Amino acid sequence: MSKSSPDEAQISEAAYFIWLAEGKPEGRDEVHWQMAIEALSVPVKKPRKKAAPKKAATKTATKPASKAAAKTATTKPATKTAAKKTTTARKPRTTKAKAAPKAE
Repeated sequence: MSKSSPDEAQISEAAYFIWLAEGKPEGRDEVHWQMAIEALSVPVKKPRKKAAPKKAATKTATKPASKAAAKTATTKPATKTAAKKTTTARKPRTTKAKAAPKAE
């Protein structure tokens, strides 16, 4: 990992806000400057390539062939689940209007 280095203007601004947050104390400018550098120096992570999951490969290899074949034979076909999701259009329910109360 490498660290990104902030420029002097960014450090100055961060040190100023640290100074304000601490109540504007006098004589701590070097401490605030170092605190700003540490706060702004964030480690930059290098992107890593994704490796194939190892657990999935070992899990299927440890099962006996007969159990693996039996499990694949008992799985449901995809067409049944797709058919369940589609619905037929229904007629909207009609509601009868309630009669207004009789005025006397």
